[in-house]
Amino acid sequence: MSGDAHQSRRRRPPKMFMVASDYRVQDQLEGTIRLQRGQLCVEQEGGAGHRGGRGEYLWVKVIDSGCVVKVEREVLSEVSPELAGLLEPVPELELRVKLLSRPQTLHRFLSLALGSELRVSWSRSQSELAEAQLRYRGPLTRGSSAVYFGVQLKGWAAGRGKCNGFYKGRQLFVCPDACGLFLPVSEISLPRSSRSSSDPLSVQSRSAECVSPLAVGQRVCFPQDECVQRGTVQFCGPLSSRASGALYVGVLLDQAVGSWDGYYKNTKLCSIPSLEYGALLPLSKVTAETRSERPPVAVINPKPLPKLPLSPLANKPAVLMTTPTSPVTTPTSSMATPTSQTATPTDRPLIQAAMLVTAKQALQPPSSSVPKAALKPPPLVPPTKPQAPPTKLQAPPTRPQAPPMSPTTDHSRSSNGFHNLPSPPIAEQRAELGTWLEVGSMVEVNDPPLFGVIRWIGQISGLSEPVAGIELDQELSAATDGSYLSERHFRCPANKGLFVKLRNCRRDSRFPEPELPINQVDRCNSIAFANWSSERVEDNTPPVLGLDARMTYEGFKKGIQGHLNSCYLDASLFSMFSCCSSFDWLLFWPTGSAHSKSAQDLLRCEIVNPLRRFGYVCASKTMALRKLLKAETADSGFTNEEKDPEEFLNQLFLLLRVEPLLKIRSASQQPQECFLYQLFPPSVSASPASPLLSPVSPLASPALQRVANVQALLESSFMHSGLKLTEAPSCLPLLMPRFGKEFKMFDAILPSLTLDVTDLLDEALRQCSICQLVAQWECLQCYEDVDITPGQLKQYCSTCNTQVHTHKKRQTHRPAPIRVPQGSWEQGPVHGTRQLMDLCAVTCIETSHYVSFVKYGPEPTDWLFFDSMADREGGENGFNVPQVRACPEVGRYLSLSSEEFARLDSSSLRDPVRRLLCDAYMCLYHCPQLSLYK
Repeated sequence: MSGDAHQSRRRRPPKMFMVASDYRVQDQLEGTIRLQRGQLCVEQEGGAGHRGGRGEYLWVKVIDSGCVVKVEREVLSEVSPELAGLLEPVPELELRVKLLSRPQTLHRFLSLALGSELRVSWSRSQSELAEAQLRYRGPLTRGSSAVYFGVQLKGWAAGRGKCNGFYKGRQLFVCPDACGLFLPVSEISLPRSSRSSSDPLSVQSRSAECVSPLAVGQRVCFPQDECVQRGTVQFCGPLSSRASGALYVGVLLDQAVGSWDGYYKNTKLCSIPSLEYGALLPLSKVTAETRSERPPVAVINPKPLPKLPLSPLANKPAVLMTTPTSPVTTPTSSMATPTSQTATPTDRPLIQAAMLVTAKQALQPPSSSVPKAALKPPPLVPPTKPQAPPTKLQAPPTRPQAPPMSPTTDHSRSSNGFHNLPSPPIAEQRAELGTWLEVGSMVEVNDPPLFGVIRWIGQISGLSEPVAGIELDQELSAATDGSYLSERHFRCPANKGLFVKLRNCRRDSRFPEPELPINQVDRCNSIAFANWSSERVEDNTPPVLGLDARMTYEGFKKGIQGHLNSCYLDASLFSMFSCCSSFDWLLFWPTGSAHSKSAQDLLRCEIVNPLRRFGYVCASKTMALRKLLKAETADSGFTNEEKDPEEFLNQLFLLLRVEPLLKIRSASQQPQECFLYQLFPPSVSASPASPLLSPVSPLASPALQRVANVQALLESSFMHSGLKLTEAPSCLPLLMPRFGKEFKMFDAILPSLTLDVTDLLDEALRQCSICQLVAQWECLQCYEDVDITPGQLKQYCSTCNTQVHTHKKRQTHRPAPIRVPQGSWEQGPVHGTRQLMDLCAVTCIETSHYVSFVKYGPEPTDWLFFDSMADREGGENGFNVPQVRACPEVGRYLSLSSEEFARLDSSSLRDPVRRLLCDAYMCLYHCPQLSLYK
């Protein structure tokens, strides 16, 4: 009983908890670990509660951080595994707590049927909700407990999604391209028609249903005490506890005249760093501020910069470190001298140093005793048209003043640290800036802007972030000659060197912004390809042959559309599936892997079936397959780089988890399995008498012209390597002998229409080359003997083997025994059936571009030529146009004998025949009878 009870406890699912209040844990290795309210934890095996000196403790693993800690039981609130799975994807901890306070709402979302109508927050930058339909609910990856909602956007939002139901190679649901989203429960709500007024909603839904007229980060102003106060929107929407739906605006003020901390009835609406800088107002009292309404920076009497005092308030956060523009000025003697209007040259204007006083203070290293507090800055002010520099500095117009402040308050305390200067870029914009800022970049800083060129980027003592040294277009009295604190970083004329934080540099607005390169991988699955899309076909569709094939495939916008170096994949798939069913077993091979099933479904329903029914497949479908290959192999090159067909085929077969095509034995070793075979001639420098090298054409140049056929290449490769096929293959992909895309071992290769593999099979009945009895010996040296039909396999019965090798020229030969099936075969000649394979397609390469030739009917002239990038519409961001056309002239050359083919002058061949015979890369052979057994 005790053993059964122990097993029962082990099988019990672990309990889930939410941290109810902030908690600190002291760990011997990690030090102090802080647990925050709202974090989720899972009980650890063997971590049952035990009592310590102050109460009960549990060992839990914090899902958000992955650390395992021992926590007091009283700070943990147990959560059902179902609700914990819903809350895990929600990134905001406070939002998790609010959601958990409404369990009936969470249970309602858990019970929603697939196909239910929803309203979702489709973009963080847009407050308007989009119509959507629930298509999936569950984890995104194996082993995960986080529950996401897969939705398909509807109406005006269609095409603004991020996927088509795929997530990291898994097809979780099916929807049109760029119409799918995976969202946490906090981003969805029910439409008004599907809920009662008393039904609780998600925390975000009520505020999100009203389209906010003001965006977060927008500059606004409002009247207060006969003055106009200004600030930045941090919140806009109805208050959560009010049923009237009236809109309110939370503002981060420029002046310390507020009295709101960002909370409403213990519910946090936004982040306000200090009570004095927050205000919550009805929407009717707030108006948007235009650029022209923004007051200019006040010019005050300059003072020696080295003596500028820092804020004496130790109990206030050091918010000046987040000042949007922070020029680093150098306390030199020239800067310390007060500047007067008489001292300014009349021929060129100077910008007074006082304009950068607050910026100077902002760049000073913070005191160790002053705590930091990160302010959320207002949004980046859009650039305006450049203005000519003023010829004379004028005092700014009078503006409404805030209530008087304490005389001990420093000038920097008169605002929240921004001083009406342009705000630093938001996080997304900062990431973008980092991609183009470098020495030589043309930038602007401050507002009104100062223009210049970055001459130096580096670190300055006392600052943790990088600093840029800028050579200004015009002189500035507070600027230097490229030196900072007596240390030279670059050289420029006097009064033109300015040092600022790198993050405060903006692109020079006087010049148009360069176009950013488009991600062609994402573009392929976007709405841009809507006019080129192809349909999904669920029904199994056999290949079309004969005249029907030509009617289906021939023309422009036929075949498989190429995109972003995909020709290796397009040509291979068209060769395998367009007019041949021997590879169809790949589409139905049983596999237990979900990843393999997803790839198999994509290949069958999105590529092969539509190709055979409509004759066309869009590049977005093959891009989805390339993404699966990328996820399987961790090779990003599958989505955008050039690859070879053998790379693609090997990885495709591995992705589908299918049985290898070929089983080859070397001597007495165990059979080796592979998907395709590379032909290896015995020697690159073979003599003209070699059976692989045909005579020089009389029409060719004096240089040796080397030609060969696939039958001879295959026999020679197997013979000289001592290889045998352990069973007859249903499909045989053969790679032609060549090195890379340039060096070819033969000037021309004739693809044999029929391939005889009978003598390459292990343990098969083979005829004696002389008397047709059962062969028991074969000889490699006889294969190249010019006296007995060179270039053909030589196999003998015991009697003929003795007679042939009695000749004095052949006494040094070393014949090898042949493995013969058990039985009595000595009575007479062997009249067995030859094992033949037919040529079905040839893939060719020229100048790094793959094309294919496909046999579509029984007639010798039934050949199609396919190019996935035959034409193009548009420029860099255009579209490739695939083309399929008939090429009956190919059949006449493929029907030539080896002797006739040897007399051809390969230099006189014209396209497309030249590409087939001179640029063959891979030949596909198949045996339709054996394919049925797959």
